Amino acid sequence: MSLKHVIVVGGGLAGLTCALHLSRFGIEVTLIEKNSYPRHKVCGEYLSNEVMPYLKSLGFDPFDYGAKKIEQFELSSVKGKAIKAKLPLGGFSLSRYTLDHTILQKAVDNGVILVKDTVLDIKFKKDQFHLNLKDTGSLTGTFVIGAFGKRSNLDQKLKRNFLKSKAPYLAVKAHYKCEYPQNLVGLYHFYGGYCGVSKIENDLVNICYIAQYEEFKKFKNIKEFQDEVICKNRALSSILNRSVMAFDKPLSISQISFAPKPVVENHILMCGDSAGMIHPLCGNGMSMAIQGAKVASELIMQYFEQELTRGEVEKMYKKKWNSDFRLRIESGRLLARLFSMKSLSLYVMNSLKNFPGLVRSIISLTHGKLIQSI
Repeated sequence: MSLKHVIVVGGGLAGLTCALHLSRFGIEVTLIEKNSYPRHKVCGEYLSNEVMPYLKSLGFDPFDYGAKKIEQFELSSVKGKAIKAKLPLGGFSLSRYTLDHTILQKAVDNGVILVKDTVLDIKFKKDQFHLNLKDTGSLTGTFVIGAFGKRSNLDQKLKRNFLKSKAPYLAVKAHYKCEYPQNLVGLYHFYGGYCGVSKIENDLVNICYIAQYEEFKKFKNIKEFQDEVICKNRALSSILNRSVMAFDKPLSISQISFAPKPVVENHILMCGDSAGMIHPLCGNGMSMAIQGAKVASELIMQYFEQELTRGEVEKMYKKKWNSDFRLRIESGRLLARLFSMKSLSLYVMNSLKNFPGLVRSIISLTHGKLIQSI
């Protein structure tokens, strides 16, 4: 084993970005992912342009793979009344099917070892990590990046406190064939949740919504919930009624929690949803995952260059992660609470309509500035 060996647990966007970044600088990387690629994931599939310079410096230009340029944002109330605003930095939309698989291929081309397996346990002793895998035995590394998503059995093994909090949300996503402006990302509010819509590659539209599970389970199935709840928003109803689903059936995930999480656990650097989640209402979780991966990768490289100790890496990672993302996440929680209250959400929408500058201010609270390339 190399003295510069990093193990990335989880092959989502954060883990893949870490693997690609580190491998470009000659670091030995093993990426462990239990699922196969390419695959669809429940995701809004919109990214802020703040990550574009960094992605291009990693050798990945989303527009080479059909990404759509996003310039406008539309926010719709429960009753279908809409407010439009220009996105300060703009963004792009690309399916996770294409995005994740392409980044993986680039990482493997750089020498990243992909292991299709499940990590059962992670121990840290004598300044090394020791991983127990379900099928392929054990693995040892100098650093572990935890990118295993929203909720994992490893969270239970690590006894992470956020598991004690409620996880009251469910999310549903599918791709559709329908007409929709390709430069627009829409956020459509319905009672108990909100739905994101944007055009992606191959002339498809991604529609992804999050709802309170207690409300959802009052209905027999996804279709009934959509007909009886989501389509009460006239704008959403118009989109869905003229759409043809490109999937055999929608994808869904449950037990979603937005509770705070420590970004370092047992010396593991948590990244992406494992470190913390911003409400999808803010539409910027994918950009945060990529930025967090950049921070973790750069600090690990400083360790290998003997510029930082492990303790300093962990301390600086916590500090940087919180300074970059804490305000965004807290703003997201506040916005979600406001929009979850029926009467108050209508008042907020009326205020935004009368003062359009507030929309840009809200966007700035949940988005960052352009991050540097490598």
